[in-house]
Amino acid sequence: MGDPWLSIIGMADDSATNLPPASRAALDAADVIFGGPRHLELADAGARGRPWPIPFSIEPVLAHRSQRVAVLASGDPFWFGAGASLATHLQPDEWRVFPAPSTFAWVAGHLGWRLEDTTCHGLHATPFERLRGVLAPGGQMICLVRDGDAPQALAAWLTGQGAGAATLWICERMGGDAQRVRRSTAGEFDLSDIAAPVAVAIALPDNVGLSRASGLPDDSFAHDGQITKRPIRALTLSAIGPRADELLWDIGAGSGSISVEWCLAGGRSIAFEQHATRVANIAQNIEDFGIGHRMSVVQGDAATAVQDHPAPAAVFVGGGGNAALFDHLFDLLPKGTRLVANGVTLETESLLAHLHAKMGGDLLRIELAQAAPLGRMRGWASARPVVQWSVTL
Repeated sequence: MGDPWLSIIGMADDSATNLPPASRAALDAADVIFGGPRHLELADAGARGRPWPIPFSIEPVLAHRSQRVAVLASGDPFWFGAGASLATHLQPDEWRVFPAPSTFAWVAGHLGWRLEDTTCHGLHATPFERLRGVLAPGGQMICLVRDGDAPQALAAWLTGQGAGAATLWICERMGGDAQRVRRSTAGEFDLSDIAAPVAVAIALPDNVGLSRASGLPDDSFAHDGQITKRPIRALTLSAIGPRADELLWDIGAGSGSISVEWCLAGGRSIAFEQHATRVANIAQNIEDFGIGHRMSVVQGDAATAVQDHPAPAAVFVGGGGNAALFDHLFDLLPKGTRLVANGVTLETESLLAHLHAKMGGDLLRIELAQAAPLGRMRGWASARPVVQWSVTL
């Protein structure tokens, strides 16, 4: 390991005298100590102390490369801590880490929860909507939150998601003498005087959360009627084949519903849409589903808009598909890209049939009908048939 200039030290919520010997030695040897005000006080950093800047930045730490520097973090610095943010900008021989039990470990140990059965989330600077895709019947989660006001706001959000019966444990200053754990429900939350740092453990009720299958109800999305309908969406997502962290280009995105479900499956997406009102709907869906870290929307003509974006693993053409667009995509996309295109007009059907004959892949005609009133009885109301071409380039 050589002699790293940076020591990243995890602390529990107690004094630095209780640190393990190696952590204590690294702290004592530091010329400069970075941390939150609470950490600096617990470590008795004095004149060596440097509070983190607001907004948060690691640049002040990197500016002290010529000195011995210690960074103090809560618990495990590489679990929703500053560790990874720093390591990204460093060579492996520049730093060493001295982790402590994470807040997640303290909370799980207090409640008797198996961490492998618990989802863990850092919500200091992210919206509660980030949780929407992981809500599950009977699930349990531990969330690190920003401050003492955040648990009440989180309880209100859970109630709005139909999880008012969720049991919440408000866990303050875990691992130290000031540790306190109190219990409430989301719908009847009435706790006050909550001290940071704070985590919220949540035991969810039954009948909450999104389906894990492709094809969410159409009314789950903001849209103006221009949306890939539920059964077609399920078949389309099956054809595209979402995989974790893969990038999708969603061309002629409409409501962005394909992209949303792709991202809920763990992928990333760029939605391209020409119409401003639909771009607004897509932005609303990104916010509602808490996927702003995975999905973005670009307004403009796809043929020119896609030029300046990273190459995708998959492309969906849901609207505006024409020969010029496909020729442009064939020139631009790398070998191995998965492409799926849907069409409802005779012209698009003819084009997709021609492309299938030329390039292979699968050509599918989808015809669906739903029961609807027919006088005093019921009959089948047929939807417009959809032709779907899927190919790996």
